Amino acid sequence: MAIKAKKIDNSVCSQCRRASEKLFLKGDKCFSPNCLMVKRNTVPGQHGNAKQPRRPTSYGLQLREKQKAKQIYGLREKQFSNYVAKSTKKKGNTADSLLKALETRLDNVVFRLGFVKSRAAGRQLVSHGHVLVDGKKVNISSYQVKTNQVVTVASKFVEKSKLMENIFAVLSKKELPTWLALDSDLNTKKVGGKVLGLPKLTEMTLEFDPKKIIEFYSR
Repeated sequence: MAIKAKKIDNSVCSQCRRASEKLFLKGDKCFSPNCLMVKRNTVPGQHGNAKQPRRPTSYGLQLREKQKAKQIYGLREKQFSNYVAKSTKKKGNTADSLLKALETRLDNVVFRLGFVKSRAAGRQLVSHGHVLVDGKKVNISSYQVKTNQVVTVASKFVEKSKLMENIFAVLSKKELPTWLALDSDLNTKKVGGKVLGLPKLTEMTLEFDPKKIIEFYSR
């Protein structure tokens, strides 16, 4: 089954404008001059240019970080709050546990490995059954990938899909986080990667603050 790029309207860009920073939700467009954060860096709405920035409260800062994280990972409130609830029950740093849960989602791992240009495309790739974990098809985007597991794109999809035409050139320039490694081969048309470990809060540059999110739910 062929996968088509999902059309994303400007409402996605308005999320970045409301946050006053890029959340990188639209892949390559976020790095181009066509990015609305470059062309129209104002608060969305009819009176966006006239609005004066307010000094945010502690609650407002915490809420904004939560909203950014939800938008970045494409999660609904119930899904996101469940991740926070499970993280608070684990031993150790709760913010670190939350980051691990979000980052090891299969759709995010596919995105981080460079197989797709956005997490939304990663969800689509997974849900259409084009992603394998240790050789077995997994079509659940929220599947938690574990250390030493290998994630690959189905060979038939690599061979036939236009989305994969330049994938090996893309992967050759891809910079990966330290907890992931590519396991791809141009000769065999294998597009894959391996989870070397779990992500750590101290080793990653994020567009949101997990600590403020935990504070928000701890009120």
